[in-house]
Amino acid sequence: MLYDLARALMFKLDAEKAHDLALGSLSMSSSLGLDRMFRSPESSTPVEVMGIRFPNPVGLAAGLDKNGSAVDGLAALGFGFIEVGTVTPRAQSGNPKPRLFRLPEHRAIINRMGFNNDGVDQLLANLEGSRYKGVLGINIGKNKDTPNNKANDDYLLCLRKVYDRASYITVNVSSPNTPGLRTLQFGESLNSLLDALKTEQARLARVHGRYVPIAVKIAPDMSEEEFGLVAGSLKTYEMDAVIATNTTLSREGVEDSPLADEAGGLSGEPVRQFSNQAIRTLSKELGGALPIIGVGGICEGFDAAEKIEAGASLVQIYTGFIYRGPALVRDAVREIAMLNSARR
Repeated sequence: MLYDLARALMFKLDAEKAHDLALGSLSMSSSLGLDRMFRSPESSTPVEVMGIRFPNPVGLAAGLDKNGSAVDGLAALGFGFIEVGTVTPRAQSGNPKPRLFRLPEHRAIINRMGFNNDGVDQLLANLEGSRYKGVLGINIGKNKDTPNNKANDDYLLCLRKVYDRASYITVNVSSPNTPGLRTLQFGESLNSLLDALKTEQARLARVHGRYVPIAVKIAPDMSEEEFGLVAGSLKTYEMDAVIATNTTLSREGVEDSPLADEAGGLSGEPVRQFSNQAIRTLSKELGGALPIIGVGGICEGFDAAEKIEAGASLVQIYTGFIYRGPALVRDAVREIAMLNSARR
């Protein structure tokens, strides 16, 4: 009820202004110790994935807290893990505004943010002041003005900088809002990037005395054959996980919205089936070689369980969280626990 009221007030504001206000409020509430007022009970549904023990299998997807400025406040809401970013080597302002659009009748969002962030050094400075000791993913990308033939350099720079702070690192090659980025998901471009990342990961593991897993986040807008090719590369280079999926360029399911023609990636309920099909295909192609983290269209608790049934080991939420708040986290944890209990 409290969240419903807050959402009604926030939805009267411009979407991006509301987003910034919500993050600022979470950060302030944590710094004042007020987060204890809405802290969710600690989950008793731990799961081990990528060699990491997660308190529960429901995480926050990257994109909501790009700069790691509200991690402590978000941690109070019951998430089993939090992923921050996408962060790039240098700060960048992203695409022109307006660039974030709500489609409440479809429980969806269209965004064309364009990796707006304060840069990797500021992210690390923000995290330095955080009290959060839970599982933290850091999502890395390339700067918009970095040509694709130099993209490896951006990813490697971010990998080196965040390695010691992250529980796991996500490589974002699937945002539709950075020109040419999605071409890095295929063929020699993908193989070159994965090879460079694994080589550097091995070196960093020796230097830091700790192995930090690397996940790759992919798009839903691929054919079954393309998913198979990506899965083959992920297995060849022994990546630690795949996150399926990012936002879609499709407008299926929102054709009647006056915002359907806005450029950008669509997230929320209309993406659910795209994501689920991607998970099923990857599960078949990977054959258990690496775990899948399912994201896209989780707006109810049973949507999260559906992704586990499709082959995911963990799930992440974002757009559904905007519409439903912390109750969605609790519902998703409960539904997955019920599914796992029924499987035993």
